Order: sequence, then C-alpha cells, then structure tokens
Amino acid sequence: MTPQELKNSILQLALQGKLTGQRFEDGTTMDAYQKMQDNLSKMSAKERKKEVFDEITIDEIPFEIPDSWMWFRLGNLCNIINGFTPLRSNDAFWSNPTIPWFTVDDIHTQGRRIRKTVQSINECALSANTERILPPYTVLICCTASVGEYAITEIPLTTNQQFNGLVIKNNFESLIDPEFLFEIAATFKKRLLDIAGKTTFNFISVKKLSNLLIPLPPIAEQKRIVAKIEELLPYIDRYEKAWSKLEAFNKRFPIDMQKSILQMAIQGKLVEQRPGEGTGEELYQKIQDEKHKLIKTGKIKKEKPLPEIPEDEIPFGIPESWKWVHISDVIDVRDGTHDTPRYVTVGIPLVTSKNLVNGTIDFDTTKLISFEDAQVINMRSAVDDGDILFAMIGTIGNPVLVKKDREFCIKNMALFKAISQKLIDMEYFLILLQNEQYNMKKKASGGVQSFVSLKFLRNYLIPLPPIAEQKHIVAKLKEILPLCKELGR
Repeated sequence: MTPQELKNSILQLALQGKLTGQRFEDGTTMDAYQKMQDNLSKMSAKERKKEVFDEITIDEIPFEIPDSWMWFRLGNLCNIINGFTPLRSNDAFWSNPTIPWFTVDDIHTQGRRIRKTVQSINECALSANTERILPPYTVLICCTASVGEYAITEIPLTTNQQFNGLVIKNNFESLIDPEFLFEIAATFKKRLLDIAGKTTFNFISVKKLSNLLIPLPPIAEQKRIVAKIEELLPYIDRYEKAWSKLEAFNKRFPIDMQKSILQMAIQGKLVEQRPGEGTGEELYQKIQDEKHKLIKTGKIKKEKPLPEIPEDEIPFGIPESWKWVHISDVIDVRDGTHDTPRYVTVGIPLVTSKNLVNGTIDFDTTKLISFEDAQVINMRSAVDDGDILFAMIGTIGNPVLVKKDREFCIKNMALFKAISQKLIDMEYFLILLQNEQYNMKKKASGGVQSFVSLKFLRNYLIPLPPIAEQKHIVAKLKEILPLCKELGR
C-alpha cells in the first residue's frame, strides 16, 4: 500500500464514521440542523436568508454513514466564491500590491496551510469584487487544470481563476468545522475528476461543485476526527519515508545486482578456472602473432608499443591464469568521423552517440548522408558485424554489439574490432565495457560536455581470461542476467 493509499483509507474511514466512535452526548447532526432552522425562524424576514436544499435521493448516496450523521450538498453548506486573474498587461492592477493573491504555486512552496502568498494584487484590481476577498479558514479548491488541489488559508486573500473558495455560510458555522472540511477536501479529487467537463483540460463548474455530497457528523465528532487525523499524520509521514526508501531500493536492487554480477564476471569469480583451457598469457601471445600479420598486410596500423603495466595501476585481483592487458593489445580501437557531412533526404544513416539506445542502434532517429560521404568515412572506420560501438562524447558508454543488417557510418564514437574473432569473444568484451563504462565516466575529461579520448580507451586496462573461459562467462551471464531484469518488473 502506497502512503497515498494509506491516507486515502484513513480518510475514507473518517468519512464513514469508522475512524472515531459516535457518542450519545454529541447529539445528532439533524438536531443541530433543526436548532439552526429554529433560530432562523425567529429572525425577521429581512434578516433571514432562506436556505433552499436540493433533495438528495437514495441513488446519489455513495456509502452508508452513522444514523447520527446527515448528508448535505457542498453548495448548501458553503458560499462558493470564484477566483479571478487581473490583466497582466495592466500595471495598475499589480503596482503597490497589498492583497495576497493565491495560486497553486503557493501550495508547492509552503504546503496546504497558507500563511502568505508569492504574489499580491491591489485594490484597483479587485475593483467591485470585494466579496472575492476570502476570510481566514476558507478552504480553497482547484477546479481548472490541477483539479482537486486544495488548501486552507489562515489569512484574508483572493485567488486566481483556477480556484474557488468554500466560505462556510453564516447560518452553518455551528454545523461544520472548517478544519473538518479541509481534511475531507483531500477526498474530493477523484469525485471531481469523474464529473469534470472535458474541454482542452479538466474543468469543474460551480454548479457541479455545489452538488458534491458531504457527510456531516455532529460538530463535536468532527473535531475528534480532525484530532485523530492530525494524530495519525506523523505515522503516515514516517511510513512514507520508509516506503520511499524501500521503493528506491527495489528500483535500484536489480541494477545493483547486475553491476555486482558483471564485476564478479570480470574478476574471475563467476565461473571456475579450468587448467586444461590454457592461460591469458598464452592467448595474449597468439593475439600478438595475429596482430603482426594484420600489420604486415596493412589491415591495421602499427602503433607505438605500450609500457608495461605497473603493479600499483592494477585495479583488482584476477585469477593466476588471467592476464592484465591494455585494450589496444587485443582490440583494434578506432573512431568515427569528427566532421559533420551534409545531410540528405535519401542516403546512408550516420549513427551518433544519441542513436545508441539500450544495447541497440535506433535508426529511426539517425540523419542521412550521401553515398560519397559515406565511402570516405568508411575508408577508416567501416563497421562490420560483430564490432562494438561505444559513445565517447556526452553520454559515455552505452556499448552496442553490432548485428549488421544495413550499411551505416559512425560519428564521434569509438569502434572496437577484434584482432581475431577466434581469439576474442566480443560478447565477453561487451560485458567488460558494460561494467567499465561507469569507471570511464568518472575519469572522463571535459567541462560542459564530458568525453574520453582514443588514447584513453587504447590504454585502458582489462583482464584477459583464456578464450574458452570467456565463452563460459558469457554463457553464465546469459543465464543469470535475465533473472535480474525479472526482479525489476
């Protein structure tokens, strides 16, 4: 149960007379109403304002209430005063303001008990509408746009056109406590939305608001209900804080678990090491042999040898059969174009960082370039099936293992190619990047827009297990990671 559902349940119990007990000495609402009517009959015709009550049919009554209670229409209990907004273009309405002018922003800034307003108007703006100054302890109900927002004012004020003020009629002040009306106003939203007139936004007319049914206990019981709600509020607040922490944990837990599993995988703790599968050192030497062949044939460029890896730079321990290497020791690291070609309506998609979404390429949002420009870009950074794309600028990471079904070019992103598909499992390398992208983000350069350079990526340290163990790790993760996603649903 959410905190709001808990509060709604408490308020519903209050509305049904189940939150506090009924007491004989409280009398009944009917008795109080009859006494009010008797007092009215003693007034002169000039003093007396006749109250006309619309009949409430049995079909309209939404739920049962105690026998000592009575149903009323909101319009019979309260004068409903429209808010208004003076013309913004008329400085005369807004200069030297002295009258607090309430808007929904005041709820957002200070809560539902209004002791001041952000904005004010002057008497000129009010003009002949002096009845629109609402007295303290008027309940304010939003009837346009944010329908159902509510507050109670502790100062005289007027409101903008979104709100109506519920001013308890003089004759009914002995019948209803404004604090009780304020507490049950929290239940109005759903009922108001059910009856709202639909234009471009929700709207509640004064007539519809007037017809809203209110269950009214004797006033002594109203005060007990208000006191009980106020007593329960701190517990609801504590429940909300605990619930929010639990919700945050539940949302974070599958992601944190996935990160932990990936970390275990690249530390050699997810699957066992098997002596007959060789070592990372042996695999490294085979990759170097293959790399030299590719350099001789001109398929990859010869790079400046990287220095030995010092002990103090090794981030964590790995099995003895594994080896720490720089990415460029085992992977051909390139990048896409940094130029901005001319865009066309028919051509080749140009994939950028923003097109890498949830492990796939979103071609729906790519722009197109000419076939000629695409050929130039692909001379140095053609993307092949099984390559990995990695965002270098802005959003660092979001690696994608390419399953190529069309021609495309890349811009401002890294392109990782296996020196040999037989010696490096690119699904394992994808796992490495998925885990390490968080560390890379922390180390990224730049001010307004962060980035990682090709040199940074080429020099980045990764653990290299034997190729057979790489495949075992990939298989185990394919088994486990879907379970993490299920936990997040």
